[in-house]
Amino acid sequence: MSNVIGIVNYGVAGNIHSVQKAIEKAGGKVKIVNTKEELLAVDKIILPGVGSFRDAMEELHNKELVESLKEVVQEKSILGICLGMQILTSLGFEYGKTAGLGFINAEVKPMLVDAKVPHLGFSSIEVIKSNAILKGLENEEFYFMHSYEVVNYTDIATLTSYANHKFVSSIHKDKVYGVQFHPEKSRDAGIRLFTNFIEL
Repeated sequence: MSNVIGIVNYGVAGNIHSVQKAIEKAGGKVKIVNTKEELLAVDKIILPGVGSFRDAMEELHNKELVESLKEVVQEKSILGICLGMQILTSLGFEYGKTAGLGFINAEVKPMLVDAKVPHLGFSSIEVIKSNAILKGLENEEFYFMHSYEVVNYTDIATLTSYANHKFVSSIHKDKVYGVQFHPEKSRDAGIRLFTNFIEL
């Protein structure tokens, strides 16, 4: 069986090449996805992302990828990274209200903490509900870089603490996975997470 990981290129994803390198290091074959046809041809999908919720959704609409993602969400595993996790939700509040993909019933709001935002650097994860991509990573630290957070109460996989504030650091529902951190910048732990995703 082929196992091609499609990384969706939607303009805002400044980390696309580092994600590609990390997946290849984890043993995966990568295809950069720009069109609906390419999306339908890959086996698994990664939504990387650095940038704003609104720009990301606009770009996905412009490339006619929103409907295609909704078509394949039942049959292909999808992993959203950072902004990619945030757009899996129903609604974002960055630069006004923007509808997300709606795969996870959640909203994306600014992090309101008594500390510096964006939250930057390595932090540990607290596993609330384990899943296949977290296998062997329960005590690891991952690299974060974000000023918005996903507010969700039903699909939480892990929480992370920052400045006495607990936020959702990963989510999971059916074949949809999201991580607020950057596995591609998280050294061995990140490679392990990508390996787990490839092996799903």
